[in-house]
Amino acid sequence: MSGHSKWSTIKRKKEKTDNARAKVFTKIGREIAVAVKEGGPDPAGNSKLKDVIAKAKANNVPNDNIERIIKKAAGDGSADNYEEIVYEGYGPSGIAVIVETLTDNRNRTAADVRHYFDKYGGNMGQSGCVSFMFSRQGVILFEKEGIDEDKLMEDALEAGAVDFITDDEIYDVRTEPSDMGAVRDDLEAKGYTFVSAEVEYVPSTYTNLSNPDDIKNMGKMLEMFEDNDDVQNVYHNWENEDDYEG
Repeated sequence: MSGHSKWSTIKRKKEKTDNARAKVFTKIGREIAVAVKEGGPDPAGNSKLKDVIAKAKANNVPNDNIERIIKKAAGDGSADNYEEIVYEGYGPSGIAVIVETLTDNRNRTAADVRHYFDKYGGNMGQSGCVSFMFSRQGVILFEKEGIDEDKLMEDALEAGAVDFITDDEIYDVRTEPSDMGAVRDDLEAKGYTFVSAEVEYVPSTYTNLSNPDDIKNMGKMLEMFEDNDDVQNVYHNWENEDDYEG
């Protein structure tokens, strides 16, 4: 199972419109701004910023955009102050959901998140209600095409990865959270191109939805979260996400 859920999300985003792509740029821009404010504008001395820049490039954010956001965030005149808030809750039939946000208005964001849960047959819970069902792991995904599985596995484990998983269309390299950036950089230096590299909430068990209404509602709920500028990432343990056709 593993990276399959993440890959489904990536594919869906790739197929979306320019408007959706602009939303991705906006969200990554916020991450860059927060990283700069926390650790300064030099990625060499700010590992969080280095990771977000790598994410931005993987999502085809132009270098000019990245540099402009860093300069703005480093300037005294930057008035954007975002705080990181994580919400937890349940989708239809008890699907566990974790929503990571960066917001400049926690009341607005909390209301939006609660509304999406309620509208599509779920409910927002208390902090900790589902996070115990997930672990924090570095997840680096590679499309299979043109990559030798045995060589990538050998290189990944040599770089410090703790697990290597083969899925239908992807290779999924797992790391300790603190090692993700170093493993990603090592593999990039060896010529590999990753699709996604982030520290994520990975579910320990997955749940299938069989009711067509539940599948539709869960898919719509995820779309609403992803379309909200305040929401950075959504993690869940819905196994058969590909059954949702939009």
